[in-house]
Amino acid sequence: MSLICVPIVVEASAEIPLALERATRARVLGARMVEFRCDGLASEPDAAEAIGRLVKESPLPALVTIRSGDEGGTCALEENARLALLAKVARGEHAPRLLDIEFASLAPDLVRGLLSAALTPKNADDAPTRLVASVHDFQQRPSDLMRRVAAMQDEPLISVVKLAWLARSVRDNLEAFDILATRTKPTIALCMGPYGLMSRVLAPKFGGFLTFASDAEGTGTAPGQPTARELRDLYRFDSVGPATRVFGVIGWPIEHSRSPAFHNARFAEAHYDGVYLPLPVPAAWEHFKATLGALVDHERLDFSGASVTIPHKEHLLRFVQERGGTIDDDTAWLGAANTLVVHPHGTPDGQRLFATNTDMPAAVEILRAALDTRGVKLEGARVAVIGAGGVARAVAGGLALAGATVGVLNRTQERAEQLATALNGRTRADGSKTRVVAGTLDDLRARPTQREFFHAIVQCTPLGMEGGPDPSASPLPLDAQLSDATVVMDTVYTPRETPFLRAARAKGALCIGGQAMFLRQAELQSALFMKRW
Repeated sequence: MSLICVPIVVEASAEIPLALERATRARVLGARMVEFRCDGLASEPDAAEAIGRLVKESPLPALVTIRSGDEGGTCALEENARLALLAKVARGEHAPRLLDIEFASLAPDLVRGLLSAALTPKNADDAPTRLVASVHDFQQRPSDLMRRVAAMQDEPLISVVKLAWLARSVRDNLEAFDILATRTKPTIALCMGPYGLMSRVLAPKFGGFLTFASDAEGTGTAPGQPTARELRDLYRFDSVGPATRVFGVIGWPIEHSRSPAFHNARFAEAHYDGVYLPLPVPAAWEHFKATLGALVDHERLDFSGASVTIPHKEHLLRFVQERGGTIDDDTAWLGAANTLVVHPHGTPDGQRLFATNTDMPAAVEILRAALDTRGVKLEGARVAVIGAGGVARAVAGGLALAGATVGVLNRTQERAEQLATALNGRTRADGSKTRVVAGTLDDLRARPTQREFFHAIVQCTPLGMEGGPDPSASPLPLDAQLSDATVVMDTVYTPRETPFLRAARAKGALCIGGQAMFLRQAELQSALFMKRW
C-alpha cells in the first residue's frame, strides 16, 4: 500500500510547534508519514537536537530532508557540514524512520562509510534509520535517468530509491510507472509540474512506496503537488490498486474542468474500481495522437476511456478512425466526438476503441424541455448556434436532426458556411432533411424589417470561460433582439454565470447555464465508462 507523505518546511527552531501542529493535521487528512524539510533549520547551532525533537514529538513516522541547493533545496551549509549533520541526525537518540540524501552526494567512499556507520542500529532492538537516495531535476527528464535507477538499486546502503523530474508531457508518467513496475527495492517515482499528477495519484496502482501531498493549498514543496485532501477525497487514492481502470479528461486548457469531481464521485457511488484524472494535452494533432496513443497502448495502465474537450473533439474522431475503431453514425456525420471508450480486450467483433458524442443528445434534451415551457416545440423551432467548433457541431447537428431549423453564427462567415454545409441535408427519422444555414453574429441584432427572431440561442464558444482565451467576453451583441420568450443556453460551465448569460438575462431571456448540459452529457459518459461490454 502506498503511503501519503506530507512535507513540512521548518526554517527555524521557533517553527517547531507549528510544524508539529501541521503533522497532527496531516494525520487527520490521511497521511501516514511526514517529511520534515529542515533546510533552514540546519543552519542553527543545535540543529541536530532540534530535528530530534521534531522526530520525537511527531504524531507520524518522519522522513528528514536537508536538501542541497543543486537539487532544489535552500540549505546554506557547506556540503561536508550538511552531510555530517545528516549523519549526526541518524545517530541521534530520536533518529527518523527515513533520511533523504541526494544520490549524487553518495559518490565518495568516505561519505558512504560515514552514513553506513550512522545508519547502523546501536542496539539489536532499535529500528534502523533507512536511507532514501533521491534524484531531482526541476528542468527536464535526466538524460541518464535509467543509469541512475540501476545504480541506486544496486547500492546496498540505499533502502528506498526516489526519482522526481519535471514532466514534459503526460507521456512522461508512463516511464515512471515502468520504473515502479520493474523495481527491485522500494521506489518513489514522481513527475513534477502540470503534466505529472497522474504519477502521484496512481502510485498505489504500480506499487510506489509513497507519494507526496501538501496539507493545504500553497504549502507544497514541488510543482504540481496536490493536497492530501484532493488525493483522498477527489481522486480516491485509498481505493486505487493494481486492477484500477484509468480514465481522464483530455483538453487544453483543462485546469478548471469539473469532470474529475463528477466521474470520481460516480465511480464511488457505483463501487466501481476506476479513477478519473485531468490529462492536459496541447492543441496540435501530433500532441494528441502521441499522448492518447501512448496511454491506450501502455500494457500496465489499463487506460479505459476519456472525455475529450476543446480543442480535441475532431482529433478524437480522426484518432479512432486511424486506429480502426468504431464510431456511431451520428458522431461520424458530426465530425466531432467527445467520448472515448477503450475495451481492454476488445469487443466480440474485435474492436478496442469506440467513439461517440454525448453533447448532442444532452443539448437536445435540455433545449427541448426549456422550449416546452415557452409553448414552443423543438421540431420547427428556429435556433441560433454561436460558434463553429466541436461543441457547436454537436449542438447544431443534434438540433437539426431533432427537427429544428438551425442557424450557425460565427465571427467569420466562412467557417459558419463550412459547418452548415457539412450538416445540411441529412435525412431525419421522418424522411425530411436537416436544415442548417450559415450566418454571423450580426444576425442576432435587432432590425426594424426583421419579422422572425430565434426561439433559442446556444453559445458554443470558449468565450467567458474561466481560464479560457477571454473570460470577460460575450459573443452576444449589445443590440441583440431577445425577449422573455427567448431561451438562451451557454455551454460554458465555469463560471456558473458567464458574461453571455448576464447579458441575456438583462434582456429578459430564459437562461440555462452550462452546468445543465455538462451534467447530462457527463451522465451519459459515465454510463458508457462503467458499462460491461
